[in-house]
Amino acid sequence: MTAPIPRDIPDLPAISGIPAPMPSVVPAAAVVAPARRRPTAAFRALVALAAAAAVVIEMVAGSPVRAMTHFSVQSTALVALVFAAASRRAWSARRPLPSLVTSGTVLYAMTTALVYHLILVQDPIAFSLTMAPTGAPVTPTGWQALTNLAFHTVIPLVVVADWLLLTRPSPPRPIHAVAWLLYPMAYLAFTLGRAAVLTPDWPAPYLYPFLDATHHGYKGTLGNALLLGLAIYALSLLLIAADHLRPDPVHLRRRRSNRHDRRPENRISSPATSGLK
Repeated sequence: MTAPIPRDIPDLPAISGIPAPMPSVVPAAAVVAPARRRPTAAFRALVALAAAAAVVIEMVAGSPVRAMTHFSVQSTALVALVFAAASRRAWSARRPLPSLVTSGTVLYAMTTALVYHLILVQDPIAFSLTMAPTGAPVTPTGWQALTNLAFHTVIPLVVVADWLLLTRPSPPRPIHAVAWLLYPMAYLAFTLGRAAVLTPDWPAPYLYPFLDATHHGYKGTLGNALLLGLAIYALSLLLIAADHLRPDPVHLRRRRSNRHDRRPENRISSPATSGLK
């Protein structure tokens, strides 16, 4: 007759001279096998193709140099590059792009849409991507009307939808909100410097009416830029907070699919603490 096994086994004493093992953290990538996300890759490839096509059409239909000086065209070109890289990574089951890149792309796309629909569209006479030879804004028609819609509405909406529905949360750090301001600051310096070096007979040296130093003066223009920069910074903090709070769409879909694939268990007998008797 054997003695009963105690419920609680005391810890063994440490052996002198042998250091205690250090706790190790195993990354999730080493445990969970990476999976290809082919529908996501195909969707992002289509977005990249559409964004690149809009940029090319705008450059061919008008002046290529002037087209690439607009913030909306530059942000759409950035969407094409980032989504092409993200599509390749999703197809080959590689690690996704860092949140500094993906969330920054979302921020610039949202900035393009919000500035256009809240500020620029209120005065269509003062701003248009399409310009007459005299520099006067012209209402876009034909292909340029489609690119205008793509730059300021369709592409930003698709980028936000991809971020919400197809991108796993990878919350950026608050310091990234400061890093994302470097591009708008560089664009402001480029815009004012470009207008300063252009000849007086150059049509419409300022690309955006709220950055027109001829009309507002440099003090008013820098004031407008400061307000816009604070708005972009607040939007970036809101984006970071939302990325901390939003659910993981990929995890939710996998859990839902696993629940549907789970089959009922076929038991021969009722479960019990002991084996069959």
